[in-house]
Amino acid sequence: MEYVLLRHREIPNLKKLDVYREHGGYEGLKKALSMTQAEVIDLIKASNLRGRGGAGFGTGIKWSFIPKNAPDTYVLINTDESETGTFKDRELIENNPHQVIEGALIAAYAIGSRLVFNYMRGEFMDAAYAFEEALQECRAAGIIGQNILGSDYSVDFYTHYGAGAYICGEETALIESLAGNLGQPWSKPPFPAIEGLYSKPTVVNNTETLANVPMIMVNGPDWFKAMGTPQSPGPKIVCISGHVEKPGNYEVTMGMTYRELLAMAGGMRGGKKFKALLPSGGSGPIVVEDALDAPLTYEGLTPFDSVMGSASLIFMDEDTDMVWATLKVIHFFRHESCGKCTPCREGTFWLERVVERVYYGRGTEADIKLLESITSGMKGKCLCALGEFATSPIVSSIKHFLPEYKAKVAAGMNGKVTRAAAAAVR
Repeated sequence: MEYVLLRHREIPNLKKLDVYREHGGYEGLKKALSMTQAEVIDLIKASNLRGRGGAGFGTGIKWSFIPKNAPDTYVLINTDESETGTFKDRELIENNPHQVIEGALIAAYAIGSRLVFNYMRGEFMDAAYAFEEALQECRAAGIIGQNILGSDYSVDFYTHYGAGAYICGEETALIESLAGNLGQPWSKPPFPAIEGLYSKPTVVNNTETLANVPMIMVNGPDWFKAMGTPQSPGPKIVCISGHVEKPGNYEVTMGMTYRELLAMAGGMRGGKKFKALLPSGGSGPIVVEDALDAPLTYEGLTPFDSVMGSASLIFMDEDTDMVWATLKVIHFFRHESCGKCTPCREGTFWLERVVERVYYGRGTEADIKLLESITSGMKGKCLCALGEFATSPIVSSIKHFLPEYKAKVAAGMNGKVTRAAAAAVR
């Protein structure tokens, strides 16, 4: 397929403004400025562009929630990208920044915002320099600032750097962090569309989501919907890592199967057999062989009790110790929990402790039941999705790989603990 998002792979120096404009850059913004705000929102609604950050909420619908004629509104780009196995947004802001900027400016115009922020994770400094350079080019060319592109619309644009906290990928925690507060989520309502940054109406969109917007403005909703499926249209950047021959970002149309994506990545490394897949980084429940023929869509993994999320696929081969893999993931969530709500703070702590106990040969079968009990005490009771995500690897690994848990328990009871595990116990 022809690239829609990763166009820099075909067009050298696309990150430069003159090159970007030579290839149709900012034509979508020009078209938007010739339309009413409502017309722009309706066009994006008609495309059925869904959020690429994981939730899959309708982009045009989200924009339409902003109160009409609100005196102060904001657009925030979520480039925090802290999900395990996700690295798509970094490639966009480093190599195709103008497409992201253009999409954000169209969003700002659509909701009547005069200010855009790009919230980037602090470790993205190299990529951020490229993005800042693109912003400076836009200011010099009259694309950002007063009366952009000769219109009566004015807008400014800034970058803000986080400190590498996973929780700040959650939109309310991102807003709090950007405002200079502790990066912790709040209980909704109020929703950001009504009371967001500085208590003003705010739209938060993922980087990849906004990169789609200029192309939709130029080519139209029908062009976008011709790709993918009716419920999940358009292109998608899939991050593939783990035990594959060719890890990396792949731009595909929605609807491809996970088996086809594995083949695109060269198959399992070293000819090993496939064992398991984390389909959305650590956040999504683990799936096994029977899910590989499911389509890459927002609803494709529903029959397998999992989710596509941001499409960060981590493939694991036959040699993977699934209790170890689960321990790695739950350690991440325990470390990244902000601690604001008790179910997540206490739940992630005890999940890690109990899985650790089982992995290192000190557990019992009662501990496996205890893990299930802890997760049931977390589901639906946390302030944000992090606590819910943390239960996913536990529940799904026990569902698919219970014998491995029981083998760890049996090995410990029989004194057959590995040298590494014994050292850890000491």
